[in-house]
Amino acid sequence: MIKMVAWDMDSTICDSMSMCVEAFRRAVEPFAGRTLSEEEIVGRFGINEIGMIKAVVEPEDYDAAITAFYHNYSELHTQCSEPFPGIRDILNYLKTKPVKVALVTGKGAHGCEITLAKLGLDGYFDDIMPGAEDHINKAESIPALLDKYQISPEEFIYIGDAVSDFEACCKAGVVCLSAAWADCVDVKMLLQLNPGRAFERVADLETYLKGLLGA
Repeated sequence: MIKMVAWDMDSTICDSMSMCVEAFRRAVEPFAGRTLSEEEIVGRFGINEIGMIKAVVEPEDYDAAITAFYHNYSELHTQCSEPFPGIRDILNYLKTKPVKVALVTGKGAHGCEITLAKLGLDGYFDDIMPGAEDHINKAESIPALLDKYQISPEEFIYIGDAVSDFEACCKAGVVCLSAAWADCVDVKMLLQLNPGRAFERVADLETYLKGLLGA
């Protein structure tokens, strides 16, 4: 029996990738003194936004760049004011079931607070495991949730869009349901790595979950 369903945030719950990239670029480029490519920025995703900023700017500029990031991030969130269509319906459905719902993301704690408020998803998650500054920590966060709630790996599902999400789940010994509906996702790779558990439409994930948990 499934006792917890955990979610990634960016490109899984909401179409926020381009917004995140732009917020980072606006905040960091004035301090870095150069133009950052999208590939360079996206390549740093996995650690949280504070760690990303510290990897690019000088220590004396950390505080100013971090403050600028959160200002830009909040301002740009008008570009992403709703979850992907159908996600809220799934979250409401999960609330009717005897399962815990968690968020396990590379995004930092303050970034999570901003996004959940902007999306109107405050209170939907029983627990939030944010990203770390210095390393990708999802493979650590998942076992921490299992231990905290005394849940076995077989009772846990993670929903995420990245190949690294699948790899983290394999390392933690839990099932990954691959969210393959965002434009930036490597759909072909997810379908290849996770056959039968990669979903190109939110509606297909909903059908799968209802088949697993009961309509």
